[in-house]
Amino acid sequence: MLNIELIVCPVDFSEFSARAYHYAISVAEHYKAGLMALHIVEIARYPYADYAASTGDYEGFCEAMRKGGKDLLLEFVEEHTDSEIQPELVVKQGTAADCILSFAESRQADLIVMGTHGRRGYDRLVLGSVANRVMRKAPCPVLTICKPPLDPTPTEMGASRERSHIHHLNRILFCTDFSANSERALNYALSATAEYDAELTLLHVLEEVPGPAKTQEAITWATEQLDQLIPPLARTALKIKTAVRIGKPYQQIIQLAEEERIDMVAMAVRGRGALDLAVFGSTTYRTVQLGPCPVLAVHV
Repeated sequence: MLNIELIVCPVDFSEFSARAYHYAISVAEHYKAGLMALHIVEIARYPYADYAASTGDYEGFCEAMRKGGKDLLLEFVEEHTDSEIQPELVVKQGTAADCILSFAESRQADLIVMGTHGRRGYDRLVLGSVANRVMRKAPCPVLTICKPPLDPTPTEMGASRERSHIHHLNRILFCTDFSANSERALNYALSATAEYDAELTLLHVLEEVPGPAKTQEAITWATEQLDQLIPPLARTALKIKTAVRIGKPYQQIIQLAEEERIDMVAMAVRGRGALDLAVFGSTTYRTVQLGPCPVLAVHV
């Protein structure tokens, strides 16, 4: 079981950050973790800042904006917290992505939970620049909340009426290309599966198959590789199944997530250097921006 002790949830007061905050509360309750609600005041976004600077009142203006941000954050938390969790409220001034990254690193956060679309109105086909940068550079895993959860079944609706802020994970999908990068993401997927008593699906997508005659051979090989990833204890204690599909990875991940009503996708983000943008964009990025459920992006 992974030890998640501190969760950071950036808040910009949009509907997306409200959804993310509800998820953050749920995860904090399950893992008995601390929760920090973080709001970033981006002074450069306010036209009056230039005027305040020219009149010598810049510091006073910044202080007023920080205080206003703190008041709004307190109001937001009071409105959206239906739980015994008492989050710590933090307001920082600067560029949103940089502040989130530096704050998470300085506090040694174990998880960042954030909405992928903020107040600037990016549509479904564009991942917000803040979420993009945080996901690629974060010092810890990032759980992104992009869309409302799938319509619940009648049983799930009954349970949700009891505690509306709880997001129970019934079905988790772990995606792997069998690289060493995937191992850490698998550990998180297994931990969440045990914590939520969920069902875990291990998925590998065959992007290129030599030909029809080799298709079944390739599927058999991939299935065996997936089976080998399952730790002996997890094999007996957890509900785990495997799946192999053929096609573009992000398309097959999204299709399976929709068919199986997956509640969370867990996948690795390869690296944090100059080449990570291309790799990130090829599968993880598209799964986040187009997928039907939250995505847990885990760095190596």
